[in-house]
Amino acid sequence: MNRAERLAVLERARLYFVCDGRPNGADPTPLLQAAMRGGAEIVQLREKAPRCAEELISLAEPFRRVAAEHGGLFILNDRPDLVAECGADGAHVGQDDMPVAEARDAAGPDALIGQSTHTVEQVDAASAAQGPDRPDQVSVGPVWETPTKEGRPAAGVELVEYAARAATLPWFAIGGIDTGNVGEVAAAGATRVVVVRAIRDAADPESVARALHDALAAEAGVR
Repeated sequence: MNRAERLAVLERARLYFVCDGRPNGADPTPLLQAAMRGGAEIVQLREKAPRCAEELISLAEPFRRVAAEHGGLFILNDRPDLVAECGADGAHVGQDDMPVAEARDAAGPDALIGQSTHTVEQVDAASAAQGPDRPDQVSVGPVWETPTKEGRPAAGVELVEYAARAATLPWFAIGGIDTGNVGEVAAAGATRVVVVRAIRDAADPESVARALHDALAAEAGVR
């Protein structure tokens, strides 16, 4: 996909699934397939432990393949320098990682760059950024505390409500979101969410993905 095609997928996306390279020690392919059949349009490879480039490139293969089969996006966490080698559509960086412009330079002109935001000030900064400094999308949260972001305090639903009013670029609520509370973040104004455990650890990940996607679509249709 070229940049315009990637941006078009991002614009319509509602569900973004983040997963490690060997979820529960297994080949991620069946899980990724289930998530995307259920409605996930974006998958991200995120490894918490340091990996060498060769390992990440190897782990990326099923993510690239499944995303391409479903016409979705494959995003690489933290390593914009490996976007091309991994066949990814872009990269995601945190506030403490490299600046967005630097990540964009490393990933290439067609790649999408996402950024984490945790405060009103960070949402405002991303929205105000211009040119190569402007992320293509941001995550907003964590809404609730989550073990996937140890030590990061919950930002609360209030930050979701703020992003719904003030963000000027595509944004996804993130952090402890599941089928039991997705309605709450949707009611607060979120039309897109990022999930990890809700899908990864589900007995029926396809059904969970579909329930999350449908809840967001239903709330968006009401507004």
